[in-house]
Amino acid sequence: MSENFTPSAVPASNAAEAIEPVAAPPSPLRETWDYFKKNRGAYAGLIIIAIIMFLAITAQWIAPYDPIIQDRSAFLKPPAWMEGGSWEYLLGTDAVGRDILSRLIHGAQLSVSIGLAVVAISMASGIFLGMLAGYFRGWIEVSIMRMMDIMLALPSLIMAMAIVAILGPGLENAMLAIAIVQLPHYVRLTRASVVSELNKEYVIASQVAGAGHIRQMFVNILPNCMAPLIVQGTLGISSAILDAAALGFLGLGAQPPLPEWGTMLAEAREFVGSAWWVITFPGLCILVTVLAFNLMGDGLRDALDPKMKR
Repeated sequence: MSENFTPSAVPASNAAEAIEPVAAPPSPLRETWDYFKKNRGAYAGLIIIAIIMFLAITAQWIAPYDPIIQDRSAFLKPPAWMEGGSWEYLLGTDAVGRDILSRLIHGAQLSVSIGLAVVAISMASGIFLGMLAGYFRGWIEVSIMRMMDIMLALPSLIMAMAIVAILGPGLENAMLAIAIVQLPHYVRLTRASVVSELNKEYVIASQVAGAGHIRQMFVNILPNCMAPLIVQGTLGISSAILDAAALGFLGLGAQPPLPEWGTMLAEAREFVGSAWWVITFPGLCILVTVLAFNLMGDGLRDALDPKMKR
């Protein structure tokens, strides 16, 4: 004797749970940001960079004094908290009576501009040469990469000094020299990324569909190579700031009276023992800025690397 089977009714609560919509996965940008925030060092670096960028943008309005104006009644005045100091000059003055705080703030504007300009020049040129080397291969790749190998074989600072010696001292020539020195890193990184992308299915499908070389290189392949280039660009800003300070210290970069941090260090060498504040504060600015960009670059590298996320 068979019994009729009637399916039991699904409880209302279970039915509501069954039809509850599934939350959409976070966007790649949101996921990267969430992972980046977990790195406290990188997050602190980002905050410091934001403060430096704010000072650089608003330097004309927040700096107490003109960075070039001299006060002949306040030579080597100590910081405000020291004996003989004055709150009129919070961080003291230099050997010719210029306010150090104002020069540091305007120096942030110069240093950030140098870093961004150098990275923009070297990254644009490096991406173009790296795309040519990785996409066309053959003699084009050999000639470009051997030239980059020769450049990497030379010490970067010595090479930059040689270029500036040929072009002449000055801020613009120093920026161009640093961009040339950093160029091989972007070329090699771009070429390696392009070679790894060439045999992927989307590139082959684009070739079958009749995509030209320009479209393949700069529309299809390049966006998929940008993650490591962004990280390298962030780290390149810190290297550019450090190299510009080194050239300025040697008298080959920004020339006095420009308030560039390296130039300020060069002008304060003879006062290391008698007026420590003249050389300490520019050195701390270089240290903090370079460290902040390095921390943020490390955090970006971890956040953009799928292996690190896993």
